[in-house]
Amino acid sequence: MSSLTYDLTLAGLAVGSAAALTGIGLIVTYRATGVLNFAHGAIAMVCAYVLRQCVVEWGWPLWLAAAATLLVLAPGVGVVLERFVFRPLAILGGDPAQTLVASIGVFVLLVGGAALLWGQGARDDAPELVPDEPWGQLAVVLVLAAGVAAIVRWTRFGRELRAVVDDRRLAVLGGIDADRVAAAGWAFGSFTAGLTGVLLAPYVRLDPYGLSLLVMEVVAVAVAARMRSLPVAVVVALGVGVAQSQLTRLHPSGWGAPLLQTAGTNLFVVALLVAALVLPGVGTRDALPRTATARVPTPPGAWIVAAVLFLLPLGLAGRDLHTSIQVPALAVVLLSLVVVTGRGGQISLGQAAYAGLGALFTALLAAGRFPGLPAVPELVALAVAVVLVAPLGLLTGWPAIGRRGLALALATFAVGVGVSRFVFDQPYATAGLSLGRPAGFEGDRAYYLLELLLLALALLVAHALRRGRTGRALAAMRDHEAGAQAAGVRVPSLKLLAFVAGAALAALGGGMLGMGLRAFDPAAYDPVRGLLWFAAVVVLGADSTLGALGAAALLVGLDAGTRGGVAAALIGVLAVLVGRFPGGPYEALRTAAERLRPHRAAALAPAGARARGRLRPVERRAARTAPVPAGATATATATGAAARAARHRSSRPPASRATSTPSAPASPLLTARRLHAHYGGFTALDGVDLDVFPGRITAVVGPNGAGKSTLFHCLAGTLRPARGEVRLGGRDITALPSHARTRLGVARTFQQLAVFPSLTVAENVRVGAEQGRVTDPGAVERTLRLLGLDGPVRALPAAGLPTGTLRRVELARALAGAPRVLLLDEPAAGLDTAEVAALARVLKALAAEGTALLVVEHDLDLVAGLADVVHVMTAGRIVASGPPGQVLNALGTAAGR
Repeated sequence: MSSLTYDLTLAGLAVGSAAALTGIGLIVTYRATGVLNFAHGAIAMVCAYVLRQCVVEWGWPLWLAAAATLLVLAPGVGVVLERFVFRPLAILGGDPAQTLVASIGVFVLLVGGAALLWGQGARDDAPELVPDEPWGQLAVVLVLAAGVAAIVRWTRFGRELRAVVDDRRLAVLGGIDADRVAAAGWAFGSFTAGLTGVLLAPYVRLDPYGLSLLVMEVVAVAVAARMRSLPVAVVVALGVGVAQSQLTRLHPSGWGAPLLQTAGTNLFVVALLVAALVLPGVGTRDALPRTATARVPTPPGAWIVAAVLFLLPLGLAGRDLHTSIQVPALAVVLLSLVVVTGRGGQISLGQAAYAGLGALFTALLAAGRFPGLPAVPELVALAVAVVLVAPLGLLTGWPAIGRRGLALALATFAVGVGVSRFVFDQPYATAGLSLGRPAGFEGDRAYYLLELLLLALALLVAHALRRGRTGRALAAMRDHEAGAQAAGVRVPSLKLLAFVAGAALAALGGGMLGMGLRAFDPAAYDPVRGLLWFAAVVVLGADSTLGALGAAALLVGLDAGTRGGVAAALIGVLAVLVGRFPGGPYEALRTAAERLRPHRAAALAPAGARARGRLRPVERRAARTAPVPAGATATATATGAAARAARHRSSRPPASRATSTPSAPASPLLTARRLHAHYGGFTALDGVDLDVFPGRITAVVGPNGAGKSTLFHCLAGTLRPARGEVRLGGRDITALPSHARTRLGVARTFQQLAVFPSLTVAENVRVGAEQGRVTDPGAVERTLRLLGLDGPVRALPAAGLPTGTLRRVELARALAGAPRVLLLDEPAAGLDTAEVAALARVLKALAAEGTALLVVEHDLDLVAGLADVVHVMTAGRIVASGPPGQVLNALGTAAGR
């Protein structure tokens, strides 16, 4: 081996060892707590700064400073984070969305705090803990990996660790101290982060942003190991480190030489892109907080106050006015996050990349350096840049179609890092680039007026994506993605729309920011900025345009009026506390005020008392036990429901009407033939055949694990069978997704309620009608009357309504699309006896009008009084079929033997 190859291999092993330490720490923390610790790099940076402070500034011996930093500070930070940040979230339910935002908040808080304490300038005097050779680092990595693997595999603590990861609550019931396990995992993960930071600091420039991001880039090794396998993480880290070092020997030529050389020196970023975008996603749970409450109303007069505050800078001059120029531009960028995150419910950690591309493209177009296009005026360049960047939103929108949770977070973060490293940091793209302001708007005051006009335009776009059909569809996708698909929402297309619109707004804001500063500054669009912006929007109300405006003013104002880092530290504190008020600070203040406000019991006037006395007999006959909001109409009686159902069905378009009578169905409307489905090595469906006839109620019963839910999902389109086919009216729909089946006339409900809590009852039903392409303007009103939802309850948000009412809302949403086939999954779950009886009457009325109904239900009494035919499933097969009396009696006889 040549001397150069040997030296480069040693250098690669040193870098790979540090990356392996990061991978080990991330995996251990994830396996102990289920949290992808986005703050890992920030902890590494803080520990590196503390070691330098102790040795360089205070004169401590290196061994003492290292012991205090690595054995006390680093594990202590992990224990504090577990105890005061993530343990409360786990106790409240372990929402992965909130833990993700909280970990980003810790990252932002530590970065902002470090910038506040030590300044934002880079330092190159970090003490060297280990000599400049890889063997010591490599030995540490191998010993740590082997020790952790042995503990997890062969010790009691390892078994407890695996149990806590699988199901924390069940582990607690089994006597395991989950808090101790989680604290140990966090302490060890933080120790490895600190060790990584102090090892890397002497060989890179130590600054709050750079080192934090550098450590986070190597998260690729943990993702490649599927957040589980320590040996894979170590091998990948060492392999990428050595390969990156060896590639520095290459000196390519030609037009692609700069890009290839950049890829060679940023191989961990390439690995991150591959791991996040190509490999199967890590974590499938939702990444963003699902809206649990009604949309928070805008405070009275808030828009007037906001308008006045944004007009105030017109009266300023000098430095104050120049600083204020950044606020409208940043507000437009943050509005892009409101569209993607608040409206669409998708996480996006890469908006800084689109903002930077908007500024870069504007500068290139104005300077005549954009390939294939001539020089154009600055305002035209800004418009063209927005058009060019908008389609690039597919870089993050396309992965969002098949990825959620941590996988989507990593994919968007990887895109942001990739654009920063391969575009913004490269001289071939940005060298000698300046950016002027549009003609006639060169002065700060005139340009600020232009910014206000563009901000107003962006607000109109955000408003349009909140109202109307598209706004309701976005809210439905955000609140309950599966429910939105069942309502007919084209979720993949809607996700792409959200990301493309978000990219366009970010590009507009980025171009405005660049023209305001009269330069393209890559540091203004650093990926760390993207994390800060995301955290700011989420904690101040992701669905609030006012929150975006306030966040922009807060970020610019605090950093301009104080030392850099104050705004990041404040946003970090709020993000750490996001589990306490997921709807934003205003919602938290409003809730607290409601609790503190004295409430007096309402007293009826004499006339009201007499009216209540007259209504009491009706209430006793209804015998409802669940509370119903004032003004809500009781469920229709059997006769009334049948009459209203007849009117409802008669209004259908001709294509959706049943052509067969209930007494003599000519042919099944929905058929399944030889359906097979598997989960790993388990066979859930084993050659199932099923017919669902119009005008009949077909029921499927059986024990848990029999395959009922799998069959239901295959029919509804949420699961594609391994073999077999599903047909609707003779048409093969096996490959169609659920939203496409809904538009063909197959509607469904869910065992776990699938309503959209941020929408009102009427809006929930309207989503079903709009996405089912029902053109009759009276269809929604008839459906509301059919289910007894046409009273004051129609205007109430679905959040907080009782289960019985929500069951009717979900059924109304399904019926509003005028389906030919209605699939009901455990429709009686959570209902009392009177509500079950009312539901049965409505379903019979629907069947009498020709609807084909399939019911999967555990309540055999309901099945006996409702179904025309019953199928019994066991072990993935239908073992008995026939009239309910015959089949259920046979089941009872067999059970009594």
